[in-house]
Amino acid sequence: MPLKINNNLTRRIEEFVPIKTSEVGMYVCGITPYDETHLGHARAYVTFDIIRRYLEYSGYKVRHIQNITDIDDKIIKKSEILNPKSENTDPKVKCREVAERFTDSFFEVMDRMNVKRADIYPKATEHIPEMIKWIGGLMDKGFAYKLDDGVYFEVAKFKDYGKLSRRKTEDQQAGARVEVDAKKKDPLDFALWKFAKPGEPAWESPWGAGRPGWHIECSVMSTKYLGEQFDIHGGGLDLQFPHHENEISQTEALTGKVPWVKYWIHNGFVTINQQKMSKSLGNFFSLKDIFKKFDPMVVRLFLLSTHYRSPLNFSDAQLAESKEAYGKLQKAVENLNFLILKVPEAEAEVEVLETDDELDVYREKFRSAMDDDFNTAGAIGMIFELVHFINDHVKEEKIDKGSLEDDKRLLIELCEVLGLRLELTQDKKMDRYVSEVGLSNDEVEMQIKKREAARTNKDFALSDRIREDLKKNGIILEDTPFGTKWSRHA
Repeated sequence: MPLKINNNLTRRIEEFVPIKTSEVGMYVCGITPYDETHLGHARAYVTFDIIRRYLEYSGYKVRHIQNITDIDDKIIKKSEILNPKSENTDPKVKCREVAERFTDSFFEVMDRMNVKRADIYPKATEHIPEMIKWIGGLMDKGFAYKLDDGVYFEVAKFKDYGKLSRRKTEDQQAGARVEVDAKKKDPLDFALWKFAKPGEPAWESPWGAGRPGWHIECSVMSTKYLGEQFDIHGGGLDLQFPHHENEISQTEALTGKVPWVKYWIHNGFVTINQQKMSKSLGNFFSLKDIFKKFDPMVVRLFLLSTHYRSPLNFSDAQLAESKEAYGKLQKAVENLNFLILKVPEAEAEVEVLETDDELDVYREKFRSAMDDDFNTAGAIGMIFELVHFINDHVKEEKIDKGSLEDDKRLLIELCEVLGLRLELTQDKKMDRYVSEVGLSNDEVEMQIKKREAARTNKDFALSDRIREDLKKNGIILEDTPFGTKWSRHA
């Protein structure tokens, strides 16, 4: 079946047909780096990472752009809080230090969550000249006007205002992140350029020293790197109005290209006790704090367990369930790795259990779920069906290395589409296990050989003692027809 996407612009499920046959342009609203990255951010960026991964898995070449709003009222305020007595008095430098600090922190946690880096992370401060040119163009076309505190976009001049959020202009009220100013022609008119107050960072413009408004940067940077029309624009549901609505109005007003973006995709909120998680409400959990209790892959699996458009309620109990589920995936790979080492290649005259056709069924089930508006919950359910099949398969009398490798290859393939790492590199295994348990892999294997020798000599007391000693060190042994299998447990 073809890939179908819920397009918030049309409010319909539509077949995905990119502007260019095999290429996809995708722009995702990025962070304003003034504090630590929290779970709400993670949901957005994991969502669009999954979308990108699945598009690439489906054969598309994706150009992924994600901006960084590195100048903003919150950053200015934070620069004074963090460096009230800084020797560096240049407000631009102080703001840059804050933005760089939290941008670095963002990349650190996103890397741990296996979120692929965008192709470009354009910064607002590096595109001021382009923004000034855009604002001048809007003024020339009669869509903008100047007041004593800045330059504003006149919403009433754009007839299609509200087409994304489905809000009628006359019924809308100024609200969250809508700038209220009695001097504006309409409460919904929004700032394109803000004149600087004393002590604030500022750039020169034809209208006066200041900085760009919040919305203009995304229009400028997305079109610079993706063209005047592109395929996907994404972000959290809270950005639909006013941010994305304002982006559409100023972009289509200037370029005349309609629609500016073909598909609008928004992820749902993360909630705590049914209340949206956000920094402004003070109820957010930073990813760094969550990682102290849960593996980043567990957090990622938790985020994928609910369809991206649905609200996701956060709790330790639900993360604990995801931890158990992730453990089952890892266990399946550990079992396969063990058997692949122990089971011989199939002999030509021996009939082995054929799994290729059966595995194709699971691959198609996975694709069917993902083609249904990136239904990760359904895709994960299918992966656990595959794990159940694999667990049954390894119990068959006639198993061979090749079919086991096929099982593992498909499980890893599908989990990688979802960005779930199931295997650590050998170096990371050693670092983690030696620090946590104190025994290296080689030391464990040596003890297992001693135990096997004891069993051969019928010294069962020694055999049992070695098993118990290993258990105290977090090593669990399992005797199988193919030898002793071991695993680590915290």
